[in-house]
Amino acid sequence: MKQLSHKIMASFMAVVVLVTTTSFTINMHYCGDDLVDFSFVRQVKTCGMEKGQTTLGCQKLDAKKKSCCSDKQLVVEGQDDFKSTLSILNFEQQVFVASFVYSYLSLFQGIESLKVPFVDYPPPFLEKNVQVLHQTFLI
Repeated sequence: MKQLSHKIMASFMAVVVLVTTTSFTINMHYCGDDLVDFSFVRQVKTCGMEKGQTTLGCQKLDAKKKSCCSDKQLVVEGQDDFKSTLSILNFEQQVFVASFVYSYLSLFQGIESLKVPFVDYPPPFLEKNVQVLHQTFLI
């Protein structure tokens, strides 16, 4: 149960960091007060009623007035003030990190197999039962 809660908490914290550092933009196109199109990744499609195009949808629109259509853009900036502390290490800290990494990586090197010379020989024959001889029994 403890491992499951640790995994859930670690996943939750990873998602929080991802969400807070991600920035995105939402593009929206309004025709009057109605939302015509929105997009996260590309430019929005227009309704075709901008200034200089057909004015069938906008009532009482003459050439002197501005278009009834508008484009809005919602920008959500992610957090970008993380500090990299690994680039500000003094010489002693760099020596410590290098020696720690070297010793840690050397832990996982392959261990040579030891040759056991008596594997092919049978064990010696037991002539006397020592527990019976001394009458010592585990209860």
